[in-house]
Amino acid sequence: MNKRFIYAIAVISLFTCATAKAQQPSYIELLKQQPKWVDSVFKKLSTKHKIAQLLFVRAHTNLSKAYQDSVGKVIKRQKLGGVVFFQGGPVRQALLTKDYQSKSKVPLLVTSDGEWGLGMRLDSTISYPYQMALGAVQNKELLYKMGLEVAKDFKRIGMHMNLAPDVDVNNNAKNPVINFRSFGENKYNVAEKSAAYLLGMQDGGLLTSIKHFPGHGDTDVDSHYDLPQLKFTKERLDTLELYPFKELIKKGAAGVMIAHMNIPALDPTPNMPSTLSNPIVTGLLKNELGFKGLIISDAMDMKGVTKYFKDGEAEVMGLIAGMDILELAHDSKQAIKKIKEAIKDQRISMERIDESVKKVLTAKYWAGLNVKPQIDENNISEDINRPESRALVQQLAEASMTLLKSRDGIASLTPNKRMVIINVGTTQATAFQNEIVGTYKNSISFNVDKNANAAAIEAVMKQIQDGDQIVMAIVDTRTRPGNNIPLGKDVKDMITTLSARNAMVAFFANPYNLANLPGIEMARSIVVAYQKEDFMQKAAAAIFTKKLMPTGKLPVTVNKVFKYGDGL
Repeated sequence: MNKRFIYAIAVISLFTCATAKAQQPSYIELLKQQPKWVDSVFKKLSTKHKIAQLLFVRAHTNLSKAYQDSVGKVIKRQKLGGVVFFQGGPVRQALLTKDYQSKSKVPLLVTSDGEWGLGMRLDSTISYPYQMALGAVQNKELLYKMGLEVAKDFKRIGMHMNLAPDVDVNNNAKNPVINFRSFGENKYNVAEKSAAYLLGMQDGGLLTSIKHFPGHGDTDVDSHYDLPQLKFTKERLDTLELYPFKELIKKGAAGVMIAHMNIPALDPTPNMPSTLSNPIVTGLLKNELGFKGLIISDAMDMKGVTKYFKDGEAEVMGLIAGMDILELAHDSKQAIKKIKEAIKDQRISMERIDESVKKVLTAKYWAGLNVKPQIDENNISEDINRPESRALVQQLAEASMTLLKSRDGIASLTPNKRMVIINVGTTQATAFQNEIVGTYKNSISFNVDKNANAAAIEAVMKQIQDGDQIVMAIVDTRTRPGNNIPLGKDVKDMITTLSARNAMVAFFANPYNLANLPGIEMARSIVVAYQKEDFMQKAAAAIFTKKLMPTGKLPVTVNKVFKYGDGL
C-alpha cells in the first residue's frame, strides 16, 4: 500500500481513539446524566436489595475452598453490591470472580487495594515501587504511565476499582500504618504525584478511591487496632491534611475513602470515628468540598470502628453520615437488618439510601457492567506480566534513586583499586553486588547478618585493607520497609566505623531509618534506594557503575542532616 495512505489511516485511527476518549465521560460527569440502565435496575430492587448494593464483602483466593464457597453463598443469598479481594493469585481470582459474578443478578463491582499494583495483594504479579519511592521521582509522566498499566492489570482479571492512591501527607516519621505508603511529607508533592497516578488509572478505565480522608499521615496509632485521634485545629487540617484531597477532587477523583479517626475539631462527639460522622462525611466532604463521587468506608471490621460501635450500628451510622459503600461489614446479614430497622424508625430516609444506590449503579455502568461481564481465562499470567510493565518498573526505580552525599565519591570509584562490598542485614548475595562485580572485577564480598556478633564483624573488618574502596549495601529484608530496621548494636557500630572510613552506602530501606544509624552521615556517598527489591538494587548498581545519573529528591525529612528535597 502507498506510504501516504498508510500514514493517513494511522492519523485517522489516532484521531478516532482520541475522540472516543474525549467522548467517554468521567464517572463524576456520568452521575449528572443518569443512564437508563441505572434507572431500570434501580426500579427492580426491593428495599433490602437496595441496602445490599451498598455492602461489599471480603474475598480471598489463598484460603480454603470452603471459605470461598461461603462468600459465594453470601453474595447469592444477600445480593451484595461488590467484592473486595485480598491475598491470593491472579488466575485463581479471575476464575473466582467469574463464579461470583454468575451468582449475582446485578453485576458485582469488584475492587482491591493496589497502591503499588496487583502485587500489593496477589502473587505472581507486578509490584511497582512503593509510594515513598515514587515521591522521589521528578518525572510525573512516569507515574501517569504506571496508572495506565495498573488499570490494564486490574481490568484483565475482572476488577473495576482500585482503592488507591494513598494521598496522606506523611508528616509523622513514626506513623505505623501509612509511612512508606505515602508520597511523602510535602502536600504539594503528594498532590502532584498522586494526581498523575490517579489520572492514569482513570484514563485507563479504572475507578479510583483516594484515601484516607481527611488525612491519616500524622498519627502514631494504626486504625486496624484502635481508634487514632487527631487533635489538630480545623485550620491546620484545612491547610495541610486536606490539601491533596481538595486538589484531586478538582481533578475528578471518582471516589474518596474515609478513615477511622476521631477528630474533635471536626466532630466533638466522644469516640466518634470519622467514617460515622455526619459533620465530616456530609458536612465537610460533600457540602464544604463539594465532592459528588463515591464515598467509601475503610474496612468496617477494623478496631477503629468495632471498638465502640458493634452489632450493625456502625453500618447504620455510616449511611446516616453520608457513606455510599460500606466495605467489609462485620456481619452483612445483621447490617442489612439493622439498616432496614433504621429506615422504619425514620433514623434514615429512603432518599438517603436511594442516592447511594444510584451512585453505586452508575459506577457499575461506567465500568461497563451494563453488559454481562466476561473474563478470558486464557493467558492471564502473560497478559498481566507484560515486558513493557517490567520496563516501567525499572524506569521508576531508576528515577527514584536519591544521592544524598557527594557525586565525587561515586566518581572516584575505579576498577584499578580493590572494592570491598559488604551486604549488611542479609546472609545472601545481593542483586546489587552481582550487578557491580562485573565492572569492579577486583572485588571481594562479605555478608553481615542483621544480628551478627562482634566476633563475626571483627572477622570481616580484618579483611579490609588501607586503600580499599568500601561499599556497604544496607538491606531491610522485611516484607515491608517500615521503621526500626532490625540491625543489632554491633552491626550498627560497624556501620558507624566504616562510614568514618569513607565507605559508600547503598541504602535499601525506608529513609526514616537513616536516623537510627549514628554516624552514617560521615559516609562519603549515600544512595537512598528506598526498598529491597531487585529492581531497586539494579538501579542503585547503575549509579555505582556510572551508568545512571541519580535525579531523585528525598520526599521526607529524616533529621537535621537529611531533609526533604535533598538530592544531588
